[in-house]
Amino acid sequence: MKLNIKAFDLVPARFNVAIMMFFATWVNYMMRVNMSVNIIAMVPDESNITSVKTECEAIATDDDSLYNSTVVIVTKRVLRQPDGVVTFDWTAQQQAYVISGYFWGYAITCLVGGTAAELWGPRKIIFVTMLISAILTILSPPAAKLHYLVLVALRFIIGLASGVLFPALHALVAHWAPPAEKGKFVSALLGGAIGTVVTWSLSGPLIENLGWDYAFYVPGAITAVWCFIWWFLVYDTPIQHPRISDNEKKYILDAIGDKVNHSSKDTKVVPPFRRIFTSFPFLAMVILHYGSNWGLYFVMTAAPKFVSSALGFNLTATGTLSSLPYLARMLFSLIFGAIGDRILKQNIVSITFMRKFFCLFSHIVPGLLLIGLGYTGCAPILSVALITFSMGSNGAATLTNLVNHQDLAPNFAGTLYGIANGIGNTAGFVTPLVTAYFTKNGNGFAEWRPVFMTGASLYIGAAVYFILFGTGETQSWNYIAPVEEEDKRPSNNSNDTTVTIPVKT
Repeated sequence: MKLNIKAFDLVPARFNVAIMMFFATWVNYMMRVNMSVNIIAMVPDESNITSVKTECEAIATDDDSLYNSTVVIVTKRVLRQPDGVVTFDWTAQQQAYVISGYFWGYAITCLVGGTAAELWGPRKIIFVTMLISAILTILSPPAAKLHYLVLVALRFIIGLASGVLFPALHALVAHWAPPAEKGKFVSALLGGAIGTVVTWSLSGPLIENLGWDYAFYVPGAITAVWCFIWWFLVYDTPIQHPRISDNEKKYILDAIGDKVNHSSKDTKVVPPFRRIFTSFPFLAMVILHYGSNWGLYFVMTAAPKFVSSALGFNLTATGTLSSLPYLARMLFSLIFGAIGDRILKQNIVSITFMRKFFCLFSHIVPGLLLIGLGYTGCAPILSVALITFSMGSNGAATLTNLVNHQDLAPNFAGTLYGIANGIGNTAGFVTPLVTAYFTKNGNGFAEWRPVFMTGASLYIGAAVYFILFGTGETQSWNYIAPVEEEDKRPSNNSNDTTVTIPVKT
């Protein structure tokens, strides 16, 4: 049966690419964040605990507790799952290894994912690695039943495969996003927020009705289906796309200009690594990205535990409430992205001023809200609201750390983002260990406050450093030297675009 591809030509090709990028991050986050909720069901907490909720209940029922700094109340949480579901008695440290295993692998391939995409094409790289991730996610339940270290190893490999995604997507943005639409394209890369909302909201009902196994099977199956749709709709550059209109192709290439090489030939350009690593603007961007990632991974890895164990919500409510910050981040990112595009289109301020100014919203405000979170007292709804708005304000990262590498060197945007994200994602395995250290003896105010303060310090410190040393100007090492003039002969077809074959810089 022959597919009728005309149905896909009703919208611009770049819109199809942006939508598929959105869903790429969606399914990636389904496989990334499912463990944070699943592990609550895999390792039921039946121990005696002291939590924020129990402290508050004590204060509400016993006036003497107001003057007693030591409140110990015995509680036992009962988790609903079908009969016969296998559970484990892993320690808090073993659980931290399971959660962080993904990020150890993720941080490694982030470093090379952008360069790999620039050399071999993001379309192929993303298809292969995401299909591997889907298959291994489906195999996670039997791995857990063998031994927790087998699951750690499997999560590590999933992280290795997934680490190339975001650098490769940024390489794709460099080729497909006209400058006046870049904010919207980068906002599409926050589709993981919706993936988190769906995954954490869906995991609770799946676990309670079918068992925690299905909270792995469903995301893995959805990702496998997405892979084949991606292969059909997405191409590396406008020049390579078989169904793009001549007008749209010309618009994209003219808008981007000579900052990006669009060659459709199999050229391999090695990024100027020495100049990259000695660039102060690049290092400032890396630090800004690390501060943002710490806050992001705190919410991803620790928020479900805080909402469930500390605030005392059941598993279904935990998934829903823990996903609210991601939903807020997605919505705010769309607003900030549209604002940024309007500012650039009207040339209101310089790119550098805009990047630095919006650090106020992407980093400083979230940091201040985390500080406030440590002093919310007996107000669980206020606690959830502060986490939500902290992450929501970080949606302004679409105008700061998530796009600054496109300013500095669009030709090597994937490489720059890959390096920054590789370093930034070390927060993904450090954060669970830090949280486990501070909360090993309980889940009260005193235990969680240092976790919030650590995240706030990194948020605000990173923003201050970028404001001092960052820039939005394109760096000289972005430009690729052309080869001899005879290699730039125009095509006989007037609709073809002249292609410059790059050489190694």
